[in-house]
Amino acid sequence: MAAKVQTNTPTPTKSNLRVSTVLHAVLLLLVFSATIFPFYWMVSTSLKATVQTFAYPPVFIFVPTFEHYWKALTEYEVGRTLVNSLIVALATTALAVTLGTPAAYALARFEFRFKRDLWFWIISNRMVSPIVLALPFYLLATRLKMIDTYPVLILIYLTFTLPIVVWICADQFRTVPKELDEAALVDGASPFTTFVRIALPLAAPGVVVSAILSFIFSWNELLYALVLARNVTRTAPVAATSFMSGYELPWGEIMATGTLIVLPVIVFAMLVSRHLVRGLTMGAVK
Repeated sequence: MAAKVQTNTPTPTKSNLRVSTVLHAVLLLLVFSATIFPFYWMVSTSLKATVQTFAYPPVFIFVPTFEHYWKALTEYEVGRTLVNSLIVALATTALAVTLGTPAAYALARFEFRFKRDLWFWIISNRMVSPIVLALPFYLLATRLKMIDTYPVLILIYLTFTLPIVVWICADQFRTVPKELDEAALVDGASPFTTFVRIALPLAAPGVVVSAILSFIFSWNELLYALVLARNVTRTAPVAATSFMSGYELPWGEIMATGTLIVLPVIVFAMLVSRHLVRGLTMGAVK
């Protein structure tokens, strides 16, 4: 008769579980506070009077004023730059999705020569530092007389948004069973019809995620817009840097502009957070 082997594995007590839960909650609270505090300080500074901005100790309870927002939108024409950012971001996102999804489908479904090299070249474009390409893009845009135009910003923004779309969508198309494409081809559907009616709807979460990320990256881009945009197509991030001149910095207007730039992205991300989580985790568990 086999002897029973007794193992002395300690069982967690309720007190240990409570301590672990409290520590976990405290750690999450500290991380959340460190993340949210810069945004709180930016928004609160934009709503303070100029005297309260430089008060010591800092003023936490005050009567909000929208004077800085009014000056930013009227005197500094930040509203026009927000419209420019919206035009460029939407156009870039639409082009990136239109061009990137067929490319991702081809890379996920078909075998052809130099496929690995093409894949590496597309992804490597996302790895290149923008500062390396800023001067060549400026010289090329100057030669083509495209400085301060929407097309030059949109085309250059495609260099970092298109790889994102291809990367995410290719992974999503790989999760769609090939048997569905083969069944559609047997029924007489063309490859383009199969892509549009079969594969694309099933990979829609990944397409939505890539579109969201493309829009956010295009909206926040600064370096290329700083080099290539002037008065006509100046974007909101460039407008935020234009305050920094001379010996006086209008911190209220700077913070108001920063809030106007960040707030739409935060609201947009909160509205589509469900699609982001679903698209990024799709295919992780089959």
